[in-house]
This record gives sequence, C-alpha cells and structure tokens, in this order.
Amino acid sequence: MTKARKAPDIWMIAAIAFILTMGIVMVYSASAVLAFHDFGDSYYYVKRQLLFAALGIGAMIFTANTDYWVWRRMGLAALLVCFGLLLLVLIPGVGVVRGGARSWLGISSFGIQPSEFMKLAMVIFLAKYLSDKQQTIVHFTKGLLPPLGIMGAAFGLIMLQPDLGSGAVMMGAALLVIYTAGARLKHLMSLALVGVAGLVGLIIAAPYRMQRITAFLDPWQDPLGAGYQSIQSLYAIGPGGLVGLGLGMSRQKYNYLPEPQTDFIFSILSEELGFIGGSALIILFLILVWRGMRTAIMAPDLFGSLLAIGIIGIVAVQVFINIGVVIGMMPVTGITLPLVSYGGSSLTLLLTALGILINISRYSR
Repeated sequence: MTKARKAPDIWMIAAIAFILTMGIVMVYSASAVLAFHDFGDSYYYVKRQLLFAALGIGAMIFTANTDYWVWRRMGLAALLVCFGLLLLVLIPGVGVVRGGARSWLGISSFGIQPSEFMKLAMVIFLAKYLSDKQQTIVHFTKGLLPPLGIMGAAFGLIMLQPDLGSGAVMMGAALLVIYTAGARLKHLMSLALVGVAGLVGLIIAAPYRMQRITAFLDPWQDPLGAGYQSIQSLYAIGPGGLVGLGLGMSRQKYNYLPEPQTDFIFSILSEELGFIGGSALIILFLILVWRGMRTAIMAPDLFGSLLAIGIIGIVAVQVFINIGVVIGMMPVTGITLPLVSYGGSSLTLLLTALGILINISRYSR
C-alpha cells in the first residue's frame, strides 16, 4: 500500500515531549534522596532514565519514519518471540527476580521486561489478525475465541511471574482492539463475567492480593503492612494543596513512600507541584489519548485503525490504573506511569510504539 505522507501530528508530538520532560524532571526529584542513600550518587536514576529516553527517542524517530504496514508482516513473528521470552523468564537462574516477581531478563542492574514487549506485540498481532478476519469477529467460536485464547495464554504466562499490572494493561488494550474490530458487546459482556470470576480466583489463590484488596477498602486497618503504600501516597498528595510544596521539596520521598520514582511518582509530583501540576499532567495525557483516538478514526485502513487504538489503549489503560492506585481509587497493582516513571523497558518500548502511532497519523484521511 502506498500513499503520500503528510506532516506528523504536532499535537501528539508536543504532548509526548512535555510528558517525557516532566517525567525526567520528576524522576530526578523523586529519586535523588534514595539514589544518594543507595548508590552515593543523587543522579543515579535520572542518568539512566536519560539514557533510556535517548534510546527511546531514537527508536521513536525510526518507527515514525517507517511505514506502519511493515509491522503487519512482522506481527506473528513478534508474538512468537515474545511468547518465547515469557517462557524464558520463568526458568530459575535465567529470569531475574525483582520486587518479588520473576519478570526480568538481563545481567546485574540492566535488564528487559518481556511483558512490556508482549503488550506491543499483542496489539500488532491482533490488528493484523482482525483486519484479515473482520467478517468472522461477530461469531463467538470461530471469530472471537481464537484471539481470546492467544490473549489468555499470554496473560497466564505473565501471571506466573506474577505481574497482574502488566497483564491487566495488555488485556485491556487487546480488548479495546477486539471491540473496535466489531466484536458483539453481548459476547464481551459474557466474557467479562467469566473474567471477574477468574480474577476473584486469582485473588483468593494469592494471600497478598487479598491483603491488597482489604487494604484498598480500609488502608488504616493495617497501616504498617498492606495499607502502608496507600496511606503514604495520600500523605504525599494531601499536603500538596493547590500549588504544591515546590519542586524538590517533597517530604514523602525521604524513605516514607516506597518506589517514589516508579509506581508512586504521581504522588511526589502532586506533593511538589500540587493540584495544578497533577492536573496539567493529566491534561497532557488526555491530549495524547485524544490525538491517538483521532488517528485511529482517520487511519486509511482497518489495520492502521486497530493498531492505533491498541497503542493508545496501552497508554490510556496504564495511566488510568496507575493514577487510580495512587489516589486510592484502586488496589495497589505495581504499575508505572507511562513516560513519567523510571524504567528502561517500559519507556523505550512505549516511545517505540508511539512512533508507530505518529507514523499512522501521517497517513490519516
């Protein structure tokens, strides 16, 4: 397929640039105390974040200038490679355990997280599969079950790590692709009931997940245990008020709030920049999601439309879950804030995916 390229979506690029810049500033602010305590270098985390941001921007420039139809041919291969990585990470001695989850492959402090790769590979594969078989998606057995089976297998491998947050983001984005492709709502609602039952089973099977649910309902019931993170997060957000305590002036980052540079970076941002700073970041995310949705609607073909909705779905679902956890509206799941939290695999892969989204916008009708 050939079509003249247009200029990329400047609103989308500007939103990405502003969010990424805020993220780098906040990674330094949130991590400086912890980095000096652990490594004797206040810039430890931000230097690594700048490195991964540079790699991600390079990858984004490449994918933004690579016709997105290339990924259609690579969808199945990418999916199979990611399944192989998910299996590899489960092998003792090969997969690296961090934070209680065997989610990493790598050496020393450098590593990759296969579940991050699977998010992108899954939406690319589904975009190709469903654009080829759009007529069958209305049928439950021959249309809907095959992609759901593949998604379920990937989710199962991710849960063996275990990593409920990444699995939930992948499933959420994948279901958005399936719904956009024309799946019947009654089929999806029926599966949602099955999914809720399965989620209850997963919670019951792991005591720590049940503790997170009870801590979500009443964190002060166990303030030094399961409810600790939620309480400390609210202690950060509350004093921030309208304009915040000032950049770099957070109190909660002094070993009160766990993971201030990753899962709970929005808490530190709200403490230092206040309601105005937090709202500004949310508005930037809303602009990014709006332009991503517009790109999906205006894409020249079904594959491009489904791929765009899958990529922006990854961002939207992850933002929704992360901020929901931070403000106490959802149980703690251990998931980062896109483009803002510290993390090499997530940042690099997301910028790569957003480059594909930018490329789709260059062919919009």
